[in-house]
Amino acid sequence: MGLERTARLAARVGALVVGALFCLGAAWAAPADPAAALHMHGVASLSVLGGLLAFATILSLLHLRERARWTRRDREQAAALDALRGAHDRAEMLLNAERQIIVTWNARSEPVIEGDVGLAFDGRSAAGAARRVLAFGSWLLPADAGAIEAAVEALLVRGTGFHLALRSQDGRSIEAQGQAVAGRALLRLRETSEERREIAELRETLDEARRGVAALAALLDAIPQPVWRRNREGGLAWVNTAYAAAVEAPSREAALDQGLELLDRPARETVAREDAARRGAGPTVARLSAVVAGSRRVLDVFESRADSGRVGIAVDVSELESVRADLQRQMNANVRTLDQLPTAVAMFDDRQRLIFHNAAYRQLWDLDAAFLEGRPSDGEILDHLRAERKLEEHADFRAWKQGVLAAYRAVEANETWWYLQDGRTLRVVADPNPQGGLTYLFDDVSDRVNLESRYNALMRVQAETLDTLREPVAVFGGDGRLTLANRAFSAFWRLDPELVAERPRVEAVIEACRRLAPAEEPWLDIRDRVVGLESREGLACRLEVVDGTVLDCTAQPLPDGATLITLIDVTASVNVERALTEKNDALEKAAQLRDSFVHHVSYELRSPLTNIIGFTQLLGDETVGALNVRQREYSEHIMRSSGALLVIINDILDLASIDAGSLELQREMVDVPATVEAAMRGIEDRLAESRLSVQLDVPAGIGSIYADGKRVRQILFNLLSNAVGFSHPGERIEVRARRTATDLTLSVRDHGVGMPAEVAALVFDRFESRTLGTRHRGVGLGLSIVRSFVELHGGRVTLESSPGAGTCVTCSFPLVDPEAQVEAAE
Repeated sequence: MGLERTARLAARVGALVVGALFCLGAAWAAPADPAAALHMHGVASLSVLGGLLAFATILSLLHLRERARWTRRDREQAAALDALRGAHDRAEMLLNAERQIIVTWNARSEPVIEGDVGLAFDGRSAAGAARRVLAFGSWLLPADAGAIEAAVEALLVRGTGFHLALRSQDGRSIEAQGQAVAGRALLRLRETSEERREIAELRETLDEARRGVAALAALLDAIPQPVWRRNREGGLAWVNTAYAAAVEAPSREAALDQGLELLDRPARETVAREDAARRGAGPTVARLSAVVAGSRRVLDVFESRADSGRVGIAVDVSELESVRADLQRQMNANVRTLDQLPTAVAMFDDRQRLIFHNAAYRQLWDLDAAFLEGRPSDGEILDHLRAERKLEEHADFRAWKQGVLAAYRAVEANETWWYLQDGRTLRVVADPNPQGGLTYLFDDVSDRVNLESRYNALMRVQAETLDTLREPVAVFGGDGRLTLANRAFSAFWRLDPELVAERPRVEAVIEACRRLAPAEEPWLDIRDRVVGLESREGLACRLEVVDGTVLDCTAQPLPDGATLITLIDVTASVNVERALTEKNDALEKAAQLRDSFVHHVSYELRSPLTNIIGFTQLLGDETVGALNVRQREYSEHIMRSSGALLVIINDILDLASIDAGSLELQREMVDVPATVEAAMRGIEDRLAESRLSVQLDVPAGIGSIYADGKRVRQILFNLLSNAVGFSHPGERIEVRARRTATDLTLSVRDHGVGMPAEVAALVFDRFESRTLGTRHRGVGLGLSIVRSFVELHGGRVTLESSPGAGTCVTCSFPLVDPEAQVEAAE
């Protein structure tokens, strides 16, 4: 463009110069003098040469000027082009930053489509898809497709903007926005599924946090102790309900507005000093006195630093202080009580010095009160008693003394027997204290030892008496040990004589006897009667020995806390009883085994069968690929077989539920004609396949019945299925319904092969299936299900059949008033 302008300018200047020279030459050509003419020609030549030089110079300067302008303009255009390319790249980057489509129109061009065209086709191949993006009906829901088409039409015609939320046919969320920009119509389609999911997750997280805060606030409100939170300035920011009640405020808000403090200023200053001393290392704990709900209480105040201030709680320990004072008073009372006990008590500290003794201790050893008040050591007291010859004589007294003092290092209480020189017997218990030291209990058991000797003599007499009995007899004492056992008891249970002589506990005796009678429960009952503290009643149980012997065991409590065990051989009578019950038990176990098998196996079969049906439906719908003719036939056969098997399993489960008593009827008002028609629809395919006709005899005004509609339809379906199975092509099946004042009868009659009387008597039994020469196949549950459901309704089933004359099954349902049924249930 610059070069053309320069050439035109140079041509104009050259023409001017040539014209000027031509005029000048013409003027000079006029003189006639040759010399003058020659001179004039020379001057003219010089003028022409000068003009040409001037022309060339001007032309060069003009060319350089235009070239500089052209170069500068090219640079400016290149910079502008780079800026446009950068803007285009940024726009492309922003456009591709998310899944979206931009469609623009103007008045004279086709729509321009940019962006992720695959958005409209769920990421599938978008080849040629740009021409189909605006076919909204192919990838949006019908309602949304109509809405956006109307909105786009309004945008193109009137420039009306819009903003719509759409749903694609595969469930994605699409945002559509249209507007008019600079004379163009612009449509933006953007996928928002991920954004909505993130927003939903954020909302769920926020709701969870809010619920957590609400739960924490509710928990703090439920705490009976006052709880508060202070801000950084020390003012109350939040309190719970217990705090408001403690400061006698009508509500938490009132307590915060009025700034009611639970602790007075000196108490708060004490907490502040404690916190400053701890320098924030853990919570501050202080025991303070404050007025709570109008009464003075002792509080343990806990305050801890938080990000937004401090949090605190006040625990009422007034009762604890009261209990502590009561404990001290109780301890003083215990000391007074111990002083009244006949058992001598002496307490020594961890340095083995006497810190307490009662009056019985002084009287037992006849010690001087002044000596005991001097807090002598345990060793000094033993030496003093030995010097007074009040202890038994020991060959090595020092070793005996060290053994007594070793109780200070023991973990558990130690019991020993001291036999004094005056004939008394002391039971000495040395019990270590948890804080160190030792407590002695001296119990004079001289009288008890004498009584025990006389008791042992009496027991020997009883043992000799029991040994003469033929029945096994044993006596257990109140301590659970074997006191007496006659020879018959030891011989029958094969007890070791040494074990019997050691007076074993009842557990050891039972362990030895269980080798011959291993049943655990009778022995547990016997042990409870011997050692139990709650029950002192008699017991009668039965023991079975491994050799077949059966014993009737009787445990009878004795007045002195002992228990008498007697055994009687009842093997003969038990054998007769056992023979009668074994057969009954076998029958019951067989029935339980059958019910358990039906229940578990049926449920284990139905789960995989449901999967088979589901996947077969997917194959039949050809959602995963087209099927050929043979494959489609196989799929249909699988569906029919699976459906038949599912019906059998459901029938088995229904029967198992009926037997277990867990099947409940869902009664409602059931329209009889509609129920019959529903059952007919379920059998239409088989009727057409077998070329059978059905004659319905259902009066229009027969009305409704209060029953379980699902089970009534199942009853009719099973009756119709049996009628179809036992009918020949071209025959007729009759369905009849009649209503009386007391009941409703439904009957299904076929004109097929019929059945003899011996077969008709078994058709309602389970798993009784007779083909009778027909193509009918089944497991024999249909009529059994019918009878069970009818009887659950309180009705009855009758069957009429004869060979060659067909079969008629009639079901009678009693008419029940729904209101009366509800009142009876209540």
